[in-house]
Amino acid sequence: MALAVKSTHITNGLRYSLATGNWGDQKKAAQSKAGVSQVLNRYTFASTLSHLRRTNTPIGRDGKIAKPRQLHNTHWGLVCPAETPEGQACGLVKNLALMCYITVGTPSEPIIDFMIQRKYGGT
Repeated sequence: MALAVKSTHITNGLRYSLATGNWGDQKKAAQSKAGVSQVLNRYTFASTLSHLRRTNTPIGRDGKIAKPRQLHNTHWGLVCPAETPEGQACGLVKNLALMCYITVGTPSEPIIDFMIQRKYGGT
């Protein structure tokens, strides 16, 4: 594996992608996906939470289609109806509701048991 892929190539690619937010090959900038990574907003605790709970609808910002910008009935309790940016991204960038809780469908007990065994088991 070490002969096939240079670790510096992967490291430099990740550094470039995290620094610029453009994910893809540096040489093919037109094909890369922009805006994937962002600098975390740390102005206040509330703004940090808002930034971490943001969702993005992947369609063009300059389109005049109204349906993706409007709230749907299934968004009730999941998406905040008031918090959305102004301008072209209005309705396309949504934030999770205050009491919305996302799970990944994986039981947490095995992970907690493993962590307890590592801490108190002496291994």
